[in-house]
Amino acid sequence: MRFLVDAQLPPALARMLSAHGHVAEHVTDTGPADAPDQELWSYALEHHAALVTKDEDFSGMAAFGGEAPAIVWIRVGNTRRRALIEWFEPLIEKIAEMIDAGNNLIELR
Repeated sequence: MRFLVDAQLPPALARMLSAHGHVAEHVTDTGPADAPDQELWSYALEHHAALVTKDEDFSGMAAFGGEAPAIVWIRVGNTRRRALIEWFEPLIEKIAEMIDAGNNLIELR
């Protein structure tokens, strides 16, 4: 599975996904951190990557229909990097299964 981690999330999240055998990039690996949402959307589509984000805008973009990458929408408040990684790590395989099953919007609380 391939993931693109959005700018509001730490690069460590992409590294952790890679350590679990997935291909993962942080947006800063692909271009500027302040790239417009549409560029990230297009990049995720072109590279068949699920977009991991805290940005509500992407869920709205997915709701319009049409071609969309899988969106993993993290809806937790501000937290320390370590706490976020520890919370997210046990969910990785379930997220991958959900994406493989055709779920295009996965909301994590």
